[in-house]
Amino acid sequence: MIKLNYKNTDEMVIGKENGLNIQEEFSAYKDTIAKIIADLNKRKDKPEQWLQWMNLGYNEETIWYVKEFASQVKGKFENILVLGIGGSALGGIAVTEALLKPYWNLLTPEQRNGLPRIFFLDNIDPDSITGLLSILDLKKTLVNVITKSGSTAETMSQFMIVKDLLEKELGSDYRNNIVATTDKKTGILRQISEQEGYKTFVVPDDVGGRFSVFSAVGLLPFALVGLDIDEIINGIKDMDLALKNTDINQNIAAQNALIHYLMDTKKGKNLSVMMPYSSRLKYVSDWYVQLWAESLGKNKDKDGNDVHIGPTPIKALGATDQHSQIQLYNEGPNDKVINFIRVNEFDNNLEIPKIFEYTGIGYLGGKSINQLINAEADSTRVALSDYNRPTITITLDKVDGYNVAQLLYMLEVQTAIAGELYNINTFNQPGVEQAKNYTYALMGRAGYEESAQALNAKMASV
Repeated sequence: MIKLNYKNTDEMVIGKENGLNIQEEFSAYKDTIAKIIADLNKRKDKPEQWLQWMNLGYNEETIWYVKEFASQVKGKFENILVLGIGGSALGGIAVTEALLKPYWNLLTPEQRNGLPRIFFLDNIDPDSITGLLSILDLKKTLVNVITKSGSTAETMSQFMIVKDLLEKELGSDYRNNIVATTDKKTGILRQISEQEGYKTFVVPDDVGGRFSVFSAVGLLPFALVGLDIDEIINGIKDMDLALKNTDINQNIAAQNALIHYLMDTKKGKNLSVMMPYSSRLKYVSDWYVQLWAESLGKNKDKDGNDVHIGPTPIKALGATDQHSQIQLYNEGPNDKVINFIRVNEFDNNLEIPKIFEYTGIGYLGGKSINQLINAEADSTRVALSDYNRPTITITLDKVDGYNVAQLLYMLEVQTAIAGELYNINTFNQPGVEQAKNYTYALMGRAGYEESAQALNAKMASV
């Protein structure tokens, strides 16, 4: 199991002004946390609670269909192209970057054991889209378009471009190169898929995009590039079992949620830095940024009060960002909680040769890069404590499907618990919807004519 070390948030380490009396706080919130955990697990099976993501590890039917389809198309495609944005892409990017061999898309087919390359188009930059489509052989590409509503302008505009190109190159056979992941019954993409005859997978009801990584949204791309789905599912199940424990002293998601909440509300530390010391986990930080920001940044609480709350997530990478951000973290405003992710065992052990022994860098010879990166992590953690800065360390034994699944699921549960502590709706996103509606108006979507007029007037005045 992954481990959580919160010692450097305690006042005994970083002082009363910046730290918490952890055991006192755990004791004070023991009953509240127990109630939150029990309530989340009680509500997860009820409709319209948006907690079905807590059941995704047990969805045997989806797991079977994903494996079956991946088996059917194995060897037929050289590329997987995922069209999606936000929660439809970030989880897939985070997991594939973590679990595939580094520089996967640059490896030869033999080095990839005949498995396809994978590309995510998660933005609508015209140069990036044109550049990628110019180097992909679409005849040998399986396109996975992901949007629950089917009306996401970014994803569907990409799809319209790719579908048009596929049809021109393959004629009526283009349908074999498309698989859609969308709502089970409704939405534009569901309608198109049924009319055109695409293979489809389902984004489950009551699962928001940022919590969808372990649905077909993520599992399908994972299976298509040969990741061990069973290992991932086992990680989710074991972590889910551990996080059902209502005792905060035994529940790492509850511990980290409460520490972040109290650091924000009591100590004014409303920035949450996610800093893995592993390049393979770099995109976990991107995924975390959406999870934390969209879930906890709200202007009203459940009682309708204006609160305008939410800790701001920041992504970083160790050791890279020691050379760009740590100066600020140590000597700038003491308004952050820094989350380190540390890996005990890397897949490779890289020795540093014993050369230049007559110089000031000779001490590095005979050591390993493995030792160095973890020394960097440990020394940065201690240095931050010298400046009375709170840090938390999450430790993975290794970067594999089991541990990465545990990490992501733990952070999802942590977010849900934090939302309850803040007394806000963790699962809506009205601030995002407003911008979407303005985009529809600007692009001429039917029904948004009045909004377009009002928006154009506003834009002319600012």
